[in-house]
Amino acid sequence: MTSGALTEPGHDRGITTLTLDAPANRNALSARLVGDLSAALERCAADDSVRAVVLTHTGNTFCAGADLKSPPDPAAFVALMRGVIALPKPVVARVTGHVRAGGLGLLAACDISVAGPGASFALTESRLGLAPTVISLPLLPRLDPAAASRYFLTGERFDAAEAARIGLVTMADEDIDKALVPVLDGLRRASPQGLMASKELLTATVLQSFDQHSEDLIARSAALFASPEAREGMTAFLERRDPAWVW
Repeated sequence: MTSGALTEPGHDRGITTLTLDAPANRNALSARLVGDLSAALERCAADDSVRAVVLTHTGNTFCAGADLKSPPDPAAFVALMRGVIALPKPVVARVTGHVRAGGLGLLAACDISVAGPGASFALTESRLGLAPTVISLPLLPRLDPAAASRYFLTGERFDAAEAARIGLVTMADEDIDKALVPVLDGLRRASPQGLMASKELLTATVLQSFDQHSEDLIARSAALFASPEAREGMTAFLERRDPAWVW
């Protein structure tokens, strides 16, 4: 099934693959993509033939973060991340390209993730006059605290090996599909009830954090986006120049 921003190429022995499929837009989180992916996950949740979901992408970018020209409603994006975490079936990310800003929130919401040698990562919000507000909900529980401090503040780019070292992804591998074979085999051998109950144990704390803090973080994000510094940062980004504050 194809919906323009998302492709569902089929179902293989209990595994449904969802493909972010807007390569011209670097799979940025547009209102349409967030809506399409949320709807697809709801269908997977209701389908007893789906044991697990693989989330992957076309093009050289897994997800470039928020679409600055057609951004999603912040509450809808938070609901998408929470939906990935709360889905009663494991979600496995297959990443062979770049991940930026809000894309790291989507990635961190997945239960298991594998990154290939072409993957790179950066939390670029601070360079735009913003902060990783709502995506901190799934990110901070995963990341090594020292690494979180470094990459939240500097916006530096890092590779798949570093992403695995700091806990952002489960593993980095030169042959990503070979690395996924035992993971997917293990999920196929697990019972639906066993997977659901195990995932509930793993996600209880982060879901509580979503419920307690998401409204405040959405408000803080909105205030940052509306600020003069953020307008300058986003304008500079779109114009491919340094913002005024760069020394």
